[in-house]
Amino acid sequence: MPNLTSPKELQAILAAHGIQPSRRLGQNFLIDRHVLDFIVEAARLQPGDHVLEVGPGAGVLTQELLACGCHVLAVEKDAGLHALLAERWTAEPLLDLRLGDALELDYAAVFAPEAARLLVSNLPYSVGTRVVVEAAIQETPPERMVVLVQKEVAERFVAKPGTADMGTAGVWLQQVYDVEIMRLVKPSCFWPAPDVTSAIVRMERHNRLPLDAAERARLRALTRIAFQHRRKQMAPLYRNAPGDLAATPDEMRARLQALGLPENARAEELSVDEWCALARKPV
Repeated sequence: MPNLTSPKELQAILAAHGIQPSRRLGQNFLIDRHVLDFIVEAARLQPGDHVLEVGPGAGVLTQELLACGCHVLAVEKDAGLHALLAERWTAEPLLDLRLGDALELDYAAVFAPEAARLLVSNLPYSVGTRVVVEAAIQETPPERMVVLVQKEVAERFVAKPGTADMGTAGVWLQQVYDVEIMRLVKPSCFWPAPDVTSAIVRMERHNRLPLDAAERARLRALTRIAFQHRRKQMAPLYRNAPGDLAATPDEMRARLQALGLPENARAEELSVDEWCALARKPV
């Protein structure tokens, strides 16, 4: 097998296929063996697991997932890289390789019962947040996600109430997952080296904050409105909200006070538990 963590060997393989890394697509190839092994270990893979990998690139992580006996759905947007992967794994029964945009993927089908149960990826910087959130909001979200993303994105995933990083992504993910930054990754671990530090994030599903489908939709709608105006007090924000989200300032203040929150609370001050409490019945 090619050593894809060797910059020299990786560059030779890409050059032979006429491929140059695309900054527009956020292509930074992982070239650190220790980081690669850490991702695989953090994913707790078992033979037979069904895994979604977004942005397989030259296949450095794909190679390890297949070696663990996993069924891998790999989605690659770059036609040149897709051709490289297809050439290498022409007859690999464990690999479902697709050319396409991960943002157009049918995540409900990918994570349907008896389908993929894990998301393990070195995510392209351009789509990292959207891919993780889209997976998390499905009716049956993956049991575990281990992703390599920008450090600032990871910090939003694990954000706590009262911090500037707290936002919709943190609330939506933590409603479903225990989210942990496992390790920071230096730019030198990639080729070409990005301008930012990265982080490995692991998300393990929990059932502590159950919401039905309507309540999850309400949670997303409530938080979108509030975090669009994060510096403003929440009470007046829902006056012109659609449907059962609408509430007068007095009604909203009463809801906040019932949760033990000050009537002048702002979006980032609420915990995920408190957001879920607001979502469990119409405002």
